[in-house]
Parts: sequence; structure tokens; C-alpha cells
Amino acid sequence: MRKFVKLLVAGMLVLGLAFSAIGCGDKAAENKTPAGGAKPVLNVASETTYPPMEFTEGGEYVGFDMDLIKAIGAAEGFDVKITSLGFDALIPAVQVGTADCCISSMTITEKRAEAIDFSDPYYTAGLIIAVGKDREGISTLDDLKGKRLAAEVGTTGLAASNKIKEEDPKTSIKVFDSVGEAFMELEKGSVDAVINDMPITAYYIKTTGKDKVKMVGEVFAADDQYGIGVKKGNTELLKKINSGLKKVKDSGEYDKINKKWFGEE
Repeated sequence: MRKFVKLLVAGMLVLGLAFSAIGCGDKAAENKTPAGGAKPVLNVASETTYPPMEFTEGGEYVGFDMDLIKAIGAAEGFDVKITSLGFDALIPAVQVGTADCCISSMTITEKRAEAIDFSDPYYTAGLIIAVGKDREGISTLDDLKGKRLAAEVGTTGLAASNKIKEEDPKTSIKVFDSVGEAFMELEKGSVDAVINDMPITAYYIKTTGKDKVKMVGEVFAADDQYGIGVKKGNTELLKKINSGLKKVKDSGEYDKINKKWFGEE
């Protein structure tokens, strides 16, 4: 879902961040145990403006994904270091080795799987339409044709919006760096709807968007699943992540994390 030029620019930005944000270049991907017996560091990239999956609170990166990757790291003997990047920069960061992996509510798609390898799925999401609380007459994707839409850059929500625009060129789309900005635009009435992942939309409506935004229609793309991305061919790390994910699920820790953020196991 990314244009080549955007990937190239994002990759260049990530290279510039390599020394200032992570500072370990290709060595990040080696995960060798440091001298003195300290745990190896797992450098993780995430776009941390996507509550309840990943966001900042009290100066810390928190959320479902943050708890999960830390639990996976603990299960496999890693110290986890999180670096926040724009969503479009996550895959390039993994590709050039400035991050070992990325976790950021990233739906596993064929196109993304051409650029990076994915772990076993860890969450099933699906997409939903959100509108202003008083808005009527919108409940299906067909209802969005010719309307003003908003979505976060690089997401499956944006891909769904682009498909609607292809079917009806009168449709307009505003693209934002974070889904929070898209929801703010919706609250102002500057757009008619936002297409986004259902659990994130539901959380927004329960918190910041309470009594301002509502979900309409049915969940679609209901089989969309999130995965943790690693560099193509890094089978050693991929095995460790999958192993850690299985341990977290088998131990019941996954259910605890899910209950913490979604109120259910």
C-alpha cells in the first residue's frame, strides 16, 4: 500500500535516525549477548499514536502491543527497547536493520509480506466505519461513495478508502499521520467518515470520542490479522518471536494482556 517513492524517502529518514535514535546500525539485527552476560537487546519500532494498541502515557510507551512484545521479549531472554517512528517508516526500518522488528497493529497483507516477513498472527481486527454521533444515512461502504473520508497513512483503512474513491472519483480522502488526527477531523465535521480498525475505533469512542463519534454498519475485512514484522530472511529472530508468542499464549499472559486493554479474555 505504499508507493516506491514514499518507501525510499522513509528509508532515508530511517537511516538518518539509525545513529540518533537507535545507534547500532546492522548490529541491531544480530541480537548477540553483550559482554558481561547482559541480555541481548531487541530493538522494536512502533508508531505509538494508536491506543489502546500503542500510545504514550506518563512518558512511557504503553498499550496492548507494548505489553505483548515485552512479554515475548521476556519469554525469550531479551531486553526490549521501543523506538517510535511514523507508520510509513516502520517497514523501511526493519528492512535496513535499524530495528530488529516492528509491532504496530500492522495487518498482514500480501504486499507487506513482499517487503518483510511476518510472525504468526497475534490479533484479529477487522475494519469499521465511524461517523459523527448525529450523522444518519451512512452504514455501508456504498454509502461512503462521494463522501469526504479520513484515514491514517499506510493503513488498511486508507486502502479501503482508496478503493471507494476508485469506484467513485467524487469521493475525497484526507490522509493523516495518526488516526487520532483523522478522528479530530471527523469531530469537527470536516469529513463524513473515518475507516479504521474496529478495536482502535471502539476504544476511541469509549475514551476521547465518547458522545462525539459512533460506529455504524458491520465489521468488514473481519479476517484481517496483525503480525510482528522482521527483516526478510531473518528466520532465527522470526522463530524466537513465534516461540515467545506461543509461550505467552500458553502461559495465560496473553489473556491477561487482552483483558487489561479490552476487558475480556
